[in-house]
Amino acid sequence: MTDRAADHRTAEQALIAVEREVAVLFRRGRARAAEMSREVHPALEGVAYSMLGFIQERGQVRLTDIGLHFGVGKATISRQVKVLEELELVTRETDPLDRRSSLVSLTPDGEARYVAARSGRLGRFRDMLDSWESADVAQLADLLKRFNDAIGEPKLG
Repeated sequence: MTDRAADHRTAEQALIAVEREVAVLFRRGRARAAEMSREVHPALEGVAYSMLGFIQERGQVRLTDIGLHFGVGKATISRQVKVLEELELVTRETDPLDRRSSLVSLTPDGEARYVAARSGRLGRFRDMLDSWESADVAQLADLLKRFNDAIGEPKLG
């Protein structure tokens, strides 16, 4: 086998390993997101924790921006936000700049519940990565950011 062929095979094996590990990460991530959602409120499922985090990060956000961020349609986001509203975790108001749009923000209870769940999650990350060198943790963060940048935001339609 030539050096070039060996390099190609090694690169291909590395890509297969990355694909496998990303699949495991995503599968476990979905399960953890559901657990985190239930930590915020027992009636929540799935993407609610991530959605609350997005709203918390932005402060106030349009429904359409939530949909674009998560790659789902307005009807799906409206249903999700309705559940969050019914649980008094978010409030929805008319956008003063565009009366056809709604702005969503966390209620004080929603903020407190989200922050408490996130704090617990950060503690678990701290425990998992406690034996790692801080430079390795920083490198992991940089590599994950590069990977997420390469994936980009989902596109609708």
